[in-house]
Amino acid sequence: MSDMITADLVDLDLTADTKEAATRSLAERLVRAGRVTDLDGFLADVAAREEQMPTGLDGGIGIPHCRSEHVTEPSLAFGRSAAGVDFGAPDGPADLIFLIAAPAGADSDHLTILSALARRLMDGDFTGALRATDDASYAASLIRGDAEPSAESAAESVVEPQTAVAPPTSGVASYEGATATTPEPVKPFRIVAVTSCPTGIAHTYMAAESLQRAAADKGVELTVEPQGSAGFTRIDPAVIASADAVIFAHDVEVREKERFAGKPTVDVGVKAGINRPGELIDEVRGKAARGESTAPAAAGGSPMSVGAGANDHFGIKLRKWLMTGVSYMVPFVAAGGLLIALGFALGGSDGYLVAKMPSVTEHFDWGQIDSWGALSFQIGVAAFGFLVPVLAGYIAYGMADRPGLVPGFVGGAIALTINAGFLGGLAAGLIAGGVVIAIQKINIPPVMRGIMPVVVIPLLSSIVVGFLMFLVIGKPIASAQKGMTDWLNGLSGTNAIFLGIILGLMMCFDLGGPVNKVAYTFATAGIAVASPSDSAMKIMAAVMAAGMVPPLAMALATTVRGHLFTETERENGKAAWVLGASFISEGAIPFAAADPLRVIPSAMAGGAVTGALSMAFGSTLRAPHGGIFVVPLIGKPWLYLIAIAAGTLVTAALVVLLKGLRKAPESTPVEASPAPAEAKVPVAA
Repeated sequence: MSDMITADLVDLDLTADTKEAATRSLAERLVRAGRVTDLDGFLADVAAREEQMPTGLDGGIGIPHCRSEHVTEPSLAFGRSAAGVDFGAPDGPADLIFLIAAPAGADSDHLTILSALARRLMDGDFTGALRATDDASYAASLIRGDAEPSAESAAESVVEPQTAVAPPTSGVASYEGATATTPEPVKPFRIVAVTSCPTGIAHTYMAAESLQRAAADKGVELTVEPQGSAGFTRIDPAVIASADAVIFAHDVEVREKERFAGKPTVDVGVKAGINRPGELIDEVRGKAARGESTAPAAAGGSPMSVGAGANDHFGIKLRKWLMTGVSYMVPFVAAGGLLIALGFALGGSDGYLVAKMPSVTEHFDWGQIDSWGALSFQIGVAAFGFLVPVLAGYIAYGMADRPGLVPGFVGGAIALTINAGFLGGLAAGLIAGGVVIAIQKINIPPVMRGIMPVVVIPLLSSIVVGFLMFLVIGKPIASAQKGMTDWLNGLSGTNAIFLGIILGLMMCFDLGGPVNKVAYTFATAGIAVASPSDSAMKIMAAVMAAGMVPPLAMALATTVRGHLFTETERENGKAAWVLGASFISEGAIPFAAADPLRVIPSAMAGGAVTGALSMAFGSTLRAPHGGIFVVPLIGKPWLYLIAIAAGTLVTAALVVLLKGLRKAPESTPVEASPAPAEAKVPVAA
């Protein structure tokens, strides 16, 4: 604790004008102090954390932070900016900037210290003292907790919770001495809360502190469970049982979420817990007064479904809902598709005849290889039968938690029945989620709350979704699905090549993100039938080929021009060979996070080349995954590999060229540069 921050890690005259420059300036101090071993690698980790959510907080605070393998010990650098630096806070630039650097394997004691700092940032006396001091040593001591701010109003900052409400029950210590003549006490409103953020270092504990302060101001009893990187202590089940409402302020999935089922709930991002805790408390009290209840999803729910705060615009929420459905659907696609492809492979030269063989329950010859092919094919077809229901069910789950599953699956199954396919599944999921949300807003008697998630919501929502899918929107969607399929089947020549370019660009735009998943789902929907068309199999081939390019290209670039990359990137490049060959586009994410303006356009260019060539060559693919491991199942495999090689070379060449142009002015290592700033900062005693 004593050496987490020292005077040489404090800059009271930070002159940077952007968050990247401010972070780099503070990180350079950590490098000079021997606390960070690789400046670029560490900054890439900070940038990756920043992409998840801006780290600016109300009150003029910026708190960039990350866990990184380039950090040798838990450290903190502090900078004070007179002009302010924009870290994305709603109220404007930050003048107090804390760069928290935690080792990848930091122990819980050190993370607890970091969480304690996060709580202190909610103290106006603490931040006021940092703004007023001109002594770097004092600032470091203040942050470490070795010194206290001299604030005259410190005593006034304590708020008695009982002043805002009637006296609580005798179980509250302040009123244990109440006499028998005291009027019947009023039960205080009780809230349990959970806070968490992706890193589990700062925002988790700041949200907890902010909610506790707001609860004290409003006379509310609040028990909070910060689920941070240092672990967490579960709220006593008895406390949860007696609570009137629940607040989730989180950006990662709440662990053991089912503990809070059936209570009025407000579910928001962690920054809402920091910036507007009073509003959240008022909102959840209103839900409780109206009798609204929410049954949270069970532990292990989709990470894609969290973080959609109340103030997020509809586009952000829609993307997260759709990605929830896609993330659950993809394993069915991979398993079913590979089983079907294996069935065709086992069928030999007439492999596609396995699709016409009778059920293995009626005829199966243990000594015939084609019977085994039929078995694999029929298992794969069974797995594919779940694609649309799973997609619809988990879109609804992403919108409305567990109550959305039943109407979502029902709507997805109806979409298959009426031949509405993939588009019908999307519509069914969104309708089911919306219907459940609407039902949950109905004011119901408390006695019925327990059966709402189990009986009432599934029954009513399934009736509404079934009616709409069968009688209102089913036929138009089915017609649109057929029209799209007919258009794809008619693609050839120039049109097919153009489609290959578009799909290649989409696959490489966000490397496994929403745009990538749209292209992938579009392709897999075409082959999720017993006898897919030739055009559908060409599209699947182009999508997989383009998705292999980014990691393969980064692996090649780090091999031929290693000096343009950090040591960490060169290590990631070795793994990228295997990831790219396995069709895992996410293998290029570390490179894109560190240098998006050079890596992503280069990857898109290579992906477009590969997609176009694959379509031009007429390569086909029946399996939805597998990379080079399913090459024997690809039509025109040698031309297919040429298309992948061409795109890989294009992307690698562009990355090397662009990074080479950048490196010239940045070739001077940080450690070799003079450090005049250190002369202005007194050395810690």
